[in-house]
Amino acid sequence: MTAASAARRADPDALIGAARDGDARALARLVSLVENSAPQLRPIMQAIAPATGHAHVVGLTGSPGVGKSTLAGALVRHYRDQGHRVGVLAVDPSSPFTGGALLGDRVRMQQHATDDRVFIRSMATRGHLGGLAQATPQALRILDAIGFDEVLVETVGVGQAEVEIASLADTVLVAVAPGLGDSIQAAKAGILEIADVFAVNKSDRPGSQELIRDLRTMLAMARYGPGDWKPPLVPTTAATGAGIDELAAAIDSHRDWLAASGQLLDRRQARARGEISAIALGELRQRAGQLPGASRLDELAERVCAGKLDPYAAADELLARS
Repeated sequence: MTAASAARRADPDALIGAARDGDARALARLVSLVENSAPQLRPIMQAIAPATGHAHVVGLTGSPGVGKSTLAGALVRHYRDQGHRVGVLAVDPSSPFTGGALLGDRVRMQQHATDDRVFIRSMATRGHLGGLAQATPQALRILDAIGFDEVLVETVGVGQAEVEIASLADTVLVAVAPGLGDSIQAAKAGILEIADVFAVNKSDRPGSQELIRDLRTMLAMARYGPGDWKPPLVPTTAATGAGIDELAAAIDSHRDWLAASGQLLDRRQARARGEISAIALGELRQRAGQLPGASRLDELAERVCAGKLDPYAAADELLARS
C-alpha cells in the first residue's frame, strides 16, 4: 500500500470524495467504519449530514422463503434500466456460535456484481433484534449522501414481531407468497400492519388468488380516511420479472403520496429521533461500563439484589454519575 492510499484510507473527507466519484472500495470502507464503530465515525457523520435526505429508502421484509432477495434483484434491475444509482443493504442473521453470517443475499444478486452504479452490502445482525443490523441507519445515511437514488434494505426473514424496518424506511414493501401459512397466521403477523405496498410473490403458484383474497379481506376491515394511503396488492413473479414494473409503480405512487401529504418529513423525523435515542443509549451503556474503580453498575446491582435499593433509584444514581 502506498503512502497516499494509506492516507486516503484514514482520511474521512478523502474516503467520502472517492466514494462520490464511484470508488466502490472507498464506499465499502466507509460502511465498514460504521459497522465497526471506528473513531472516524463521528467526523464522517458530521461531513455527510448536509448531503443527506435525497434517496428514497425502500424496506423489503417478509417471512423466510417468500423470495425477498429475488424481488430485490428484480427491483434493482428495474431501477438501473431507468438510469438510477441503487444501493442494497441486505441484512443476514449472525451465527450465535461464531458471530459470522452466511451473506446469502449477495450470492443471489450476483448479476449486479459488476455494475459500478449498484452497491450491494451484506450486513450481519451481530445479535441485534428487529430484523436489522445495529449499523443500518448510519450505513443508510452514507449511501444517501454519496448519491444513490434508491436504497433497498432487505431484512432478515422476520417473524411476527420484528418490524423495526417500519421506523427506518420511507416505503415498507412486505412480500408474501402462497403456501407459507394460512390467513389466520397472516392476520397475526405484525409485518402486515406496517406494509405500504404488498408484493404477492410467486403468484404463478397455486393458492395465490386465495392469498390475495384473504389480504383484501383484512385490508377491508381497516379504517382508512379520505386522504389515507391504502396499501395496494401487486402480484409478482420475481424469478421471471412478471409484475415488477407494476410493483415499482406502486412504490413510486407511495413516494408521491408521502411528499404530497407531508408524511415523508414525519417519517424521516421519527427515524432521526430513533437514531438519536439509540446512539445516546449506546453511549450511556459504554460510559456505565467505564466508570472508575469497581464497576458502579455491579455495585448498584448488588445493592438492588440485597434489597437496599430499588432499581429505579439505582438507575437514577447511575445516570447521575455517568
